[in-house]
Amino acid sequence: MLEVEIHGLDKLKTKLNKLPDVLAKATMNGQEDAIEQAEAYAVDELQSSIKYSQGELARSFKHEVRQDGDDLVARWWNSSMVAIFREFGTGRVGENSPKKLPPNIAITYRQTPWYIPAEEVDIDLNKIYGMPKIKIKGKYFYRTTGQPARQFMTPAMDHLAKEAPDIIKMRVEQEFRDKLGD
Repeated sequence: MLEVEIHGLDKLKTKLNKLPDVLAKATMNGQEDAIEQAEAYAVDELQSSIKYSQGELARSFKHEVRQDGDDLVARWWNSSMVAIFREFGTGRVGENSPKKLPPNIAITYRQTPWYIPAEEVDIDLNKIYGMPKIKIKGKYFYRTTGQPARQFMTPAMDHLAKEAPDIIKMRVEQEFRDKLGD
C-alpha cells in the first residue's frame, strides 16, 4: 500500500476560491489602466496641436468601467461640447476634411456660413484661423464656413487598440502575484 500526503491543499483551495473575484477585479483595473493610457495619448495630441487653450478639453475626459451581467463595459468620452467639433470638424470645411468616422455614424454638416461676435472671443480669429472680420450694423463679427476635423480621441483609441490586451494582461498578472502569490 502506498500512502501519499499532500501538503498545502487547504491553501490551494483557498487560492482557487479567490481566483474568480481576483480575475474580475484585475480585469476591471486593467480596463481602467487602458482608458487612462488612451486619455494620455489624446492629451498629448491636444497639447501638441493647440496653440491657444486653457486646457478645457484635456480636463473634460470622463470614463467608467462597470460589470453588466457577464460583460465588462468600458466607456470613455469628453464632456466638452468643443470636443465633438474638434474631432469631426464643422461646416463645409469639416465635411470636406479627412477624418475617420465610427462605424454606422453619419454626420450632417452646416452648409451656410455663420458669424461669431468678435466681442465674445478673447483672441483674434482672423490672425489665428484666417476668419475674415467684418462689420455689420456697427458690430464686428468673424465669418466662418467651419473648421477642419482635428481628431485627438479617434487616433488615441486606434493607438490603444494595439496595446490594450497587453496592458490588461500585465495588470491581471500583477494582481495574481499580489493577491494569490505566496
